[in-house]
Amino acid sequence: MKNMIMKKLLVTCSLVAAGSMLSAQDYHLTQYDAAKIYLNPAMTGMFDGYYRIHANYRNQWTAVAANPFQTAAIAFDMPVKRYGWGAQVMNSRAGIGNFNELGITISGAYDLQCDKANIHHVSFGMAVAGVQKSVDMARLTWGNQYSMSINGFDTGVPSGENSANMERDYNMIINAGALYYYAKENSRINPFIGVSASNLNRPNESFFGYTSKLPIHYIVHTGARVGITERLVLNPRFLYMRQTNAQEMAYGILANIYLPDQDAYIIAGPTFRNKDAAIFEVGLKMGQFTYRLSYDVNVSTLKPATNNRGGIEFSLIYVAKRRVPVVAPNCPRL
Repeated sequence: MKNMIMKKLLVTCSLVAAGSMLSAQDYHLTQYDAAKIYLNPAMTGMFDGYYRIHANYRNQWTAVAANPFQTAAIAFDMPVKRYGWGAQVMNSRAGIGNFNELGITISGAYDLQCDKANIHHVSFGMAVAGVQKSVDMARLTWGNQYSMSINGFDTGVPSGENSANMERDYNMIINAGALYYYAKENSRINPFIGVSASNLNRPNESFFGYTSKLPIHYIVHTGARVGITERLVLNPRFLYMRQTNAQEMAYGILANIYLPDQDAYIIAGPTFRNKDAAIFEVGLKMGQFTYRLSYDVNVSTLKPATNNRGGIEFSLIYVAKRRVPVVAPNCPRL
């Protein structure tokens, strides 16, 4: 019995620690480069096509959490001459108390041509988001509700907590970013690098009425499109995020293998998120659609409780292509 109680305490403490990390670092996505508006507003509209639609879903910690952590997003963006405009709706939910974060973002970007050959580009972007955070206090249990007689929590006992005005919090968040990309159409290597920062206005985030400024969230992301043969393209990539003392690094590579009979690309490759997860991803790019599936194998200190099980993630991107070639080159990686 004591071993069972200790195991429950271990899992609970591990989840609290994981939740604290996610709170400090905001929620993250394995397929971060699919959710472009969330990653960097400077990527808004930076593609060759009429418009783009992105959808993403992530489910994590089903091995240890009664209510797993879930993130879903849908976004739309389009280029208008040198400008890009877009919008995104993103929702994240976690834990027994159904802690929920719903954000609606409007973003814009400007693509600056740096040379006469139209090869070097720098784009700048800004985004404004309205965010609602909520928690269902009725689903939570508290220390004075624990009963030794039932070896559990008795929700019929008053919690003694004052939950008035604690269930919802509203904020406006301002994000900004910049992106450099090399857009020469026939180049074997097309690199890019971007930086972004969110929570620039440091909104006050508190369910209790006191001051709790949300820290600025910094992101650096880089990579390249590397043509190996006519049928093989590699995409090495790197991501670094920091928010106060919390930081995260992810590095990996995706192979795009062309299938001439189907006029499609098979996508596959590994990613490693430092001290957190080993990830494998597969996908298919056919016509105007790109489908991607990834799975995180947990390698953090939580792995004894998870048995290495982490999170599964899906993404879908649709790009309405132009029917005739355009003169202006697009960013080959985006």
